[in-house]
Amino acid sequence: MFTSVLMIEKALTSADVEFVTTLHGDETVSFHVLLQPRGDQADRLLRAIDDVALGELDEAAHERETPEGKDAAELGAQALSVSLDALHAAGSAAEGRLIEDHPLDALKTLVDEIGADEVIVLTDPHYVEEFFHRDWASRARHKVGVPVLKLFSHSKE
Repeated sequence: MFTSVLMIEKALTSADVEFVTTLHGDETVSFHVLLQPRGDQADRLLRAIDDVALGELDEAAHERETPEGKDAAELGAQALSVSLDALHAAGSAAEGRLIEDHPLDALKTLVDEIGADEVIVLTDPHYVEEFFHRDWASRARHKVGVPVLKLFSHSKE
């Protein structure tokens, strides 16, 4: 069985689930999902710049409304549950956990713990962080010792 660690920041969409569950063809894949809510990942300015770069000016104006702290954790737990249910419904083994601090440390620990074959980072684009190679995927490539695949979420659902 192929073991993937899937790092996400929001609930998987049906398109996301289909994409990650078909990456390895007919091979059976077990997913270990790590979710850090977007509200805790980057500060408002970076998120607003990303929104502007994507042409989503309305989103940029409402960045201050993005939940943070306990509110983000509650929404994150719901997003994790929805994502795990969707992976199970697609026929994949999946378990997960919510992470609040130090996502790359949690990733490294999990990869070592389970002997993961790969890491998949599935997020919205984060242009500023990506430009400076400070996004999860760029930093994980130097830390985890397994291949890291970076994918963009299919929609804002």
